[in-house]
Amino acid sequence: MNYWLFKSEPEEFSIDDLKRVKTEPWTGVRNYQARNYMRDNMKVGDLGFFYHSNCETPGIVGILKIASKAKPDAKQFDPESDYFDPKSSAADPRWVCVEVGFSRKLKRTITLDELKSRDDLGDFALTRRGNRLSILPVTAEQWALILNLE
Repeated sequence: MNYWLFKSEPEEFSIDDLKRVKTEPWTGVRNYQARNYMRDNMKVGDLGFFYHSNCETPGIVGILKIASKAKPDAKQFDPESDYFDPKSSAADPRWVCVEVGFSRKLKRTITLDELKSRDDLGDFALTRRGNRLSILPVTAEQWALILNLE
């Protein structure tokens, strides 16, 4: 099993939105490293933290489950979408997405400040200086430590 962290701005798509719709394609990822995580490393059944970013209190708010293997992100082909990519084609799609499913909300938000203050998380990708990826790997050890903070 692999573990992940997915960032989303709550005004765009929140943990409550995921709870309401049950599953959702994680579209709009336009970073090659994050795309590669979805395409090459994610497996159905993997778990991820749902992280609210760019808000008053950024932090981990829930858990999601990978519900599908990677498939082409349909938004790359839609000229009306903010995520349209004119260099991408159906024959050779540049961007992929996975479906994510709601697992549960955390009992409380585990804030970014709290995560930054923890030495026991080691080299945690979220707190690494300059890391702005929307999807990040989480080690099994980090996963367990963070869940214990709940």
